Amino acid sequence: MTNYYGFYTLLAREIWRFLKVSIQTILTPVITVLLYLLIFSSVISNSRQMLPGIDYLTFLIPGLIVMAMLQNAFANSSSSLFQSRLNGNVIFVLLAPISDFEIYAAFVGAAIVRGVLVGAGVWLAACSFSLVPVKHPLYALAFTLFCTSSLGALGLVSAIIADKWDHISAFQNFVIVPFSFLSGVFFSIQDLPPFWERASHFNPFFYFVDGFRYSCLGVSEIEVGTSLKVSLIFFLLSSAWALWLLWRGYNLRS
Repeated sequence: MTNYYGFYTLLAREIWRFLKVSIQTILTPVITVLLYLLIFSSVISNSRQMLPGIDYLTFLIPGLIVMAMLQNAFANSSSSLFQSRLNGNVIFVLLAPISDFEIYAAFVGAAIVRGVLVGAGVWLAACSFSLVPVKHPLYALAFTLFCTSSLGALGLVSAIIADKWDHISAFQNFVIVPFSFLSGVFFSIQDLPPFWERASHFNPFFYFVDGFRYSCLGVSEIEVGTSLKVSLIFFLLSSAWALWLLWRGYNLRS
């Protein structure tokens, strides 16, 4: 039987945890992304069209929103669960009458909330530079949920596997950040040499970015249906990995 009360309690705890330090968890990422916007929009001429009819600033903003959501969704679940492991209070979650799926859903749900809040903050702040519409709200919702839930699940994976904070940082710095930067946030992959253009199609973050950009601007580099399928598959794989580790109790019950 599903323990809705336990799930909502854990979810509320995880959301309240990052809201208590919202300057660090919400405001700081928004300011950081705005610095990217200021720098790149100043260096690269806004008269250059990255996609048909789309200037560089308009092209850049949806990618920055996705990048902020990805990185903060990962940071939320990974830091929360690993801190609980270090403090030893994860045992109280494991002893509670809550299933592995409910634990997963609560941590990933909080990661989604933080990612969406940061993404909304970036969008609102970026509108002072260039008004970016949302032409396809349902697509925007789908890609937002896929990218934040996938990275929330990967955050759980890294928190379970890691033995110290350095391992969390390594995963963030050598996987999440490079994949984010090389996903077409700052450039069109059509401008890359042929080898790197083909390699970009193996980066799942590219499909998040390109799909979300389509939902905002109505144009994309690949067919939006392909982005949806790849995003769904990546979400299922990352979620399955996290649920399997929770079910095994790896590094949690030992």
